[in-house]
Amino acid sequence: MFTDKESFKKYFAERFELIHGKSVEEATPMDIYKTLGNMVREYASKDWIKTNKKYQDKGVKQVYYLSMEFLLGRLLGSNLLNLGILDVVEEGLAELGFSLKDIEEQEPDAGLGNGGLGRLAACFLDSLASMNLPGHGSGIRYKYGLFEQRIINGYQVELPEYWLKEGNVWEVRKSDKAEEVRFGGHVEVREEEGRMVFDHQGYEPVLAVPFDTPVVGYDNKRVNTLRLWNAESALDDMDCHSLNLGCYSRIVEYKHFLESISEFLYPDDSHYEGRVLRLKQQYFLVSATIQGLVRRYKKKHGNIMHFHEKVGIHINDTHPTLAIPELMRILLDEEGLSWDDAWRITTSTVSYTNHTTLAEALEKWPVELFKTLLPRIYMLVEEINERFCRELWHLYPGDWERISRMAILGEGQVRMAHLAIVGSHSVNGVAHIHTEILKTREMKNFYNIFPHKFNNKTNGITHRRWLLKANPKLSALITEAIGPGWVRHPDDLTGLLKFTRDKAFQEKIAAVKRENKLALAAFIKEKQGLAIDENSIFDVQIKRLHAYKRQVMNALHIMELYSRLKENPDMEINPRTFIFGAKASPSYDLAKRVIKLINSLAEVVNRDKDVKGKLKVVFVENYRVSLAEIIIPAAEVSQQISTASKEASGTGNMKLMLNGALTLGTLDGANIEIMEEVGKENIFTFGMTPQEVLDFYHYGGYSSRGLCEEDPRIKGLVEQLINGFFPGGREEFYPIYEALLDYNDEYFVLKDYTSYARAQDEVDKTYRNRERWLEMSIHNIARAGRFSSDRTINEYGAGIWNISPVYNSD
Repeated sequence: MFTDKESFKKYFAERFELIHGKSVEEATPMDIYKTLGNMVREYASKDWIKTNKKYQDKGVKQVYYLSMEFLLGRLLGSNLLNLGILDVVEEGLAELGFSLKDIEEQEPDAGLGNGGLGRLAACFLDSLASMNLPGHGSGIRYKYGLFEQRIINGYQVELPEYWLKEGNVWEVRKSDKAEEVRFGGHVEVREEEGRMVFDHQGYEPVLAVPFDTPVVGYDNKRVNTLRLWNAESALDDMDCHSLNLGCYSRIVEYKHFLESISEFLYPDDSHYEGRVLRLKQQYFLVSATIQGLVRRYKKKHGNIMHFHEKVGIHINDTHPTLAIPELMRILLDEEGLSWDDAWRITTSTVSYTNHTTLAEALEKWPVELFKTLLPRIYMLVEEINERFCRELWHLYPGDWERISRMAILGEGQVRMAHLAIVGSHSVNGVAHIHTEILKTREMKNFYNIFPHKFNNKTNGITHRRWLLKANPKLSALITEAIGPGWVRHPDDLTGLLKFTRDKAFQEKIAAVKRENKLALAAFIKEKQGLAIDENSIFDVQIKRLHAYKRQVMNALHIMELYSRLKENPDMEINPRTFIFGAKASPSYDLAKRVIKLINSLAEVVNRDKDVKGKLKVVFVENYRVSLAEIIIPAAEVSQQISTASKEASGTGNMKLMLNGALTLGTLDGANIEIMEEVGKENIFTFGMTPQEVLDFYHYGGYSSRGLCEEDPRIKGLVEQLINGFFPGGREEFYPIYEALLDYNDEYFVLKDYTSYARAQDEVDKTYRNRERWLEMSIHNIARAGRFSSDRTINEYGAGIWNISPVYNSD
């Protein structure tokens, strides 16, 4: 159907009429999208079936990447690209009177993630398939996703994200692969034939129904799988009547209650019901996944004792940590293994990536909640904890303080990170500095007894989506200069180094950047009614809104620039457009106030004619993958300004670097490795080192109030938050003021501010030297291959999962 343009047009028209019962001339863009999407999925299905058969026939080990998030973005364009049929489809649609770009706009961004965690998972799936590696994803099919962000009067308002409203052309429901997941109830223990039997009674069953999405590799006929589980009632109406639910409306209500597990990503956990739902989601994912894996393994291999030789389970952060006790439950209770055998298989199967040093993100669950919801799982966690504490006692006899700090159960809580470390064979950080902090500080006690488990795997991004697809003009220019090899071997981008000072090439790079800036400016004008100057510096900070990411520092600097321009409208600076994109967690009040601050600042700055267009502020609404694909190719400055030691890695820094933006960043996460790769002369750095930050946390000695009293410049900026500079009065931004002064500026915004402002001055100065700026930009693109997820996945495959490529010729 995609062999050439004419056969595509013929098949498409026939298929369209069969599906919609009308001619192509009557089609809406959504009609075209659905028809095309179904055709593409069917086209990929042949290779999907062959891939699964190849894996089964060869009996290779396969890895399953468990993640609460998979931030996929739109799939139509990337699937067309990876299948090698993009040009045929684009030309064929054009002759039928349709623009592929317009058709792509019909596809919603899949609402399956929030930020870097989910986007990393999506990049990893792309690289696994593109590198012929047998690896798949497992997550939850959220009905409403995170939320759709609307900005109303400057405030974030959250609406349900109806991404499934028109259905999902990429997924295939597999009802025959459904699993039952059990919550609540109680466990009866008895002895049978000399062994203990644990009988789960009075539980609430929920049906986990898988929906499979093909993950298409780049030009290699390899198609792996993303399996998303949907929660449905395991009871039919007769069962509901037997539970005395009464009338039909109560039966519907009960079913909806069960199905709520897969409705929203990250339900609000500021109240008890929300915490219960989050824990339900985590167990639902791991139980459904592992039951299915064990069932499939036994069908093919039989002997469960070799499970770990054929199956790898990777947990992406602490959310899927319940995979450890769940696998133990199946091996002990259903397969009848001894504890030692079950533990050996479990720890050999499971590996764990830690993504944070933030205490708030190292999950802990109240014992009573955990025990009530998951009674058998809690018994297993208790036993794991007991055995681990016995080991610790042998290592540190009498050191109860150390043992209590390291225990999995402590202070009335289940410590998920501790369980993840103890129950896995590998614990990796996601940037060199992050891994060192884990080993020497945050998880030092564990590293001392499990040094063989700890390793680093610096994050990466799929250059195929973030350059080849998102920035086709730059991709074509690169291919013209160094050939197409970089698409399969991103390290080949270093071939661009010989062009860094080539004037003709610099001009071509500048022309592509200008086209991308014009496209973004047109988008902002259309969506938000704001005209921005394409000749200004496009200065971008696009990431989840959190205090440690320090969007407020960026805002303070804009406030200072604005004040200086008000005092001297003729001040010589490069016109600058500051572009923000971020969502704040619905219950995170401080972050939501920062969004309001940025929008209030935009209102003040953008309406003031005195600044003569030298300054603009834009907060793009509902930041998402498809929006990032417009912003990132146009960006010139990449703000990566988190507090040193707090950002585990970051991947936005890599995407922006790959598209020629220059990094303005702290010595945090992967920023350090970017600096090492490009050289200090090709990046703008500022602020304290990670060690200096950690020393302040450990020893104290920082007073934000004292700093303000000593520095009138900083004091004046902070006072603007509450002195009437912004409409809305003192109360609107007082919590931000309070965080900076009364709570001693936890993330050192004010401590780093002077250094940050100096770095911004250096950005302005460098931009005036056009040749130097373009040289730096080309240098960054040339060195970005190091941060491809292909490299990262190679390291995971060889160093953690022990999987090898499976080629069609094998």
